[in-house]
Amino acid sequence: MSVETIHSWRELDDAVAGLGGGGAHAPWVFRGLARSSYSNVASLARLGDGFPALERHLIRNFRKYAHRERPGPTLWDWLSLAQHHGLPTRLLDWTFSPFVAAHFATATSPDHEAIMWTVDCEAVNAELPFELRESLEAEGALVFTTELLAAHAPTLGTLEALGEGRPFALFFEPPSLDDRIVNQSALLSAISDPRHHMDDWLDAHPHAWHAWRIPPGAKAEIRERLDQGNVTERVLLPGLDGLAAWLRRYYAPGGPGGRESAMDGGGAMSGPLPSGTSQGEAQD
Repeated sequence: MSVETIHSWRELDDAVAGLGGGGAHAPWVFRGLARSSYSNVASLARLGDGFPALERHLIRNFRKYAHRERPGPTLWDWLSLAQHHGLPTRLLDWTFSPFVAAHFATATSPDHEAIMWTVDCEAVNAELPFELRESLEAEGALVFTTELLAAHAPTLGTLEALGEGRPFALFFEPPSLDDRIVNQSALLSAISDPRHHMDDWLDAHPHAWHAWRIPPGAKAEIRERLDQGNVTERVLLPGLDGLAAWLRRYYAPGGPGGRESAMDGGGAMSGPLPSGTSQGEAQD
């Protein structure tokens, strides 16, 4: 386990470079949260007591009413689509890009400390059940596709049974449903047991991750550098919603680092949120 505090853009860049592992082919994936107090808890778990029993009802009805969307043949295609549009699921959003994660860490809540997480997919894969681990190795892949995952876990019950009572985490790439997923270099994580959260898995595997706290001063500088590099809502959230979010933030009092009230809701990797959910929690 390593949690550091980043004080500048240069320190963040050096910290990411220091992870090593082969540049663009490195095994690290990233996640940015606008406040360090936010947790890596899936939206499904926020439904309160009894949430695991609600999961199948949510998915069944989503598929029933959204059948014309046809995201793909597998359960994992449908789960990707549901997550993308804000349905509570057991999934969390991640990205292959540290700059995309930095965007979501800095686009909102400028007066609050942010946090960026990075997880080593190779370390995650080493903890997979043999059948899943062997499948990835045979494909020479770092993460699952929806088809590859469905070959071993066509249902959520099958996935849970693979763990034999020992919850495991995995990463898979969603289908390219739209430009938002493509531009964000998006991927998703799932835990085999929905009652077990990603934070629980990370706590049990401290060798598999790092995190960087970003205080408000560094947050402002990193945000400016990302804006200069065109890593903005207009690019990462293509369409009028992303354009409006970028303009709202850019023209807030004080410019791109403007007041928090004007920046709330600056961007969310997962699309619309359930009522009562903070936008800062929306990268899941």
